[in-house]
Amino acid sequence: MILRQILRLSSLFHSAVSVHLRRNIGLSAIVFNKTKELDPVQKLFLDKIREYNTKSKQAGGPVDAGPDFQKDMSESLARLQRAYGEGDLTKFPEFKFE
Repeated sequence: MILRQILRLSSLFHSAVSVHLRRNIGLSAIVFNKTKELDPVQKLFLDKIREYNTKSKQAGGPVDAGPDFQKDMSESLARLQRAYGEGDLTKFPEFKFE
């Protein structure tokens, strides 16, 4: 009986320590990734994403989109409005639960 309780407490202690260590290791991995220097490919990728983000904010939409893109976009929106009804299809819908 006592041995069974000791084993039960041991397994509870083991699981609690295990969860605690996994959380700390996960947190330290995130902190370590933020502090270490990125490799050149990751840095180039992030730089290009940031550059595109600034260009799209300045342009107010997609970057380097020609008249063909605008034509296709308007046709697609018109087709979707015919299929799903009226409304602004460029915004996320608002749900109201009662």
